[in-house]
Amino acid sequence: MALIGVEGTLTDVKDALKERGHQVVDLHSEEDVDQCDCCVISGQDKDVMGMSTISTDASVINADGYNAENVCQMVEKKLGI
Repeated sequence: MALIGVEGTLTDVKDALKERGHQVVDLHSEEDVDQCDCCVISGQDKDVMGMSTISTDASVINADGYNAENVCQMVEKKLGI
């Protein structure tokens, strides 16, 4: 099962992903990103948790301008679900 990291302010996205059966964790630190297969950020702060220079193999989705359903669809497409 894929692990999806979601920025803390995106409560609606976290809830929607959980309802769809996904395993979701809050992104609080660099270590949280390391374990995720996909990360969802709000896009409000381009330097999320000071992580502007962190590279990750995980897909990163910017949720800015999208509703929770759109974000869920983007996550599932990135993960091939």
